[in-house]
Amino acid sequence: MPLTTTGELITRAARLRTAVAAFNIITLEHVEAVIAGAEAAGAPVVLQVSENAVKFRRGDLQPLARAAAAAAEKAAVPVALHLDHVQSDALLRQAPDAGFSSVMYDAARLPYGENLTATQAAADWAHARGLWIEAELGQIGGKGGRPPLDAHAPGARTDPTQARDFVARTGVDALAVAIGSAHAMTTRTASLDHALLKRLSAELAVPLVLHGSSGVPDDELVRAVESGIGKVNVGTALNTALTRAVRDHLGRQPETVDPRTYLAVGRTAMADEVARIIRVLGRAGARPS
Repeated sequence: MPLTTTGELITRAARLRTAVAAFNIITLEHVEAVIAGAEAAGAPVVLQVSENAVKFRRGDLQPLARAAAAAAEKAAVPVALHLDHVQSDALLRQAPDAGFSSVMYDAARLPYGENLTATQAAADWAHARGLWIEAELGQIGGKGGRPPLDAHAPGARTDPTQARDFVARTGVDALAVAIGSAHAMTTRTASLDHALLKRLSAELAVPLVLHGSSGVPDDELVRAVESGIGKVNVGTALNTALTRAVRDHLGRQPETVDPRTYLAVGRTAMADEVARIIRVLGRAGARPS
C-alpha cells in the first residue's frame, strides 16, 4: 500500500490507547524483517533510518530510503519512513525528497538554549515542507558509539517545566524524553521513572517518544505506553537477534559461505522480534482503562 505518515500512525495509535512501534533499519534484511514482523502482528509500523546508518551507507541516504519505500509500498500494513537522530542540517534537508514524512532532529547534546534555537529553526524548516518533527530533551545517551550514560544520574532526566517551555517555543510535534532508558543496551534491565512520565504527559500536549526501548523489559514498556508514550523506538534488539541467529548458524555450519543462508536466518529472527515487540505494545491498548 502507499506510504503513510508517522503523524497519522501516532494519531491512530493514540485512539487505540497504544503506541506505534518504530524500528531502526540498516540493511535491506532489516527492512524486510520489520515489514514481515509488522504483517505477522497485523499492525502498522515505522521504518527509521538514523544518521549513523546513513554514515554506514557511505553517507548516501537515497539507496536505503528507496529500498525501504519500495518494500513499504508492497506491504500489507501501513508503513511510514522516519529519519532518526539527525544532527546534520544537510541531511535534514534531504528528508522530503527521499520519501520521509517525519524527522527526529537531535540537538539534545547542546546546552538548553542552543538546543532550543537549533530545534526551532529545524522545526520551522520542516513544517514549511510538510514534515512532522520530533526533538529530544534530556540525556538519553548511548549514541555515536559511546557507552550508555547513567540514565539515573542527576540532571539526566527531562524536566517537565522545561519541556513545556521547549515544546511551546520550538513547535515540535513530538518529544523524546529521558526517563531512565538508554540507547545501545543489550540487556533488558532499564528501570523507567513512571512518575516523571506521568508528569510529562500531563504537562505536554504532544506525543512522547521512548528511545532506547531495546533495554526496557516488557512490563515496563506496557506501563510506559499506558502513561503517555506514543512512539517506541527499537534498534539494538533487532541487531542482537540478527547477530545471535547468524552466529548460531555459522557455529553449527562453519563451512557456510553463501550469505543468503545465514542472512535468511537472521532476517527471520529479526521479524520474530518485531512481531513480539508490537504485540507487547498492543497489550496496553487491550487492557481496560
